[in-house]
Amino acid sequence: MEKTVTIPVQGMSCEHCVRAVANALKVVKGVKEVNVSLEGKSTQVVFDDSLTTINSLEAAIVEEGYQVRE
Repeated sequence: MEKTVTIPVQGMSCEHCVRAVANALKVVKGVKEVNVSLEGKSTQVVFDDSLTTINSLEAAIVEEGYQVRE
């Protein structure tokens, strides 16, 4: 089923960071849409929850070198 989640992201400071987070999420299987906000320090992700989980999305962000707030 398609779900939308907003994940707070710490450590982004420029457009390069925004692209890095977006690209890391776009390669996760099941991700359909990614909107990263530098100003909002967050990313909104539309994904198929039968193919991936919020934990996997957060792990992709952390692997890219950013932090997710709990």
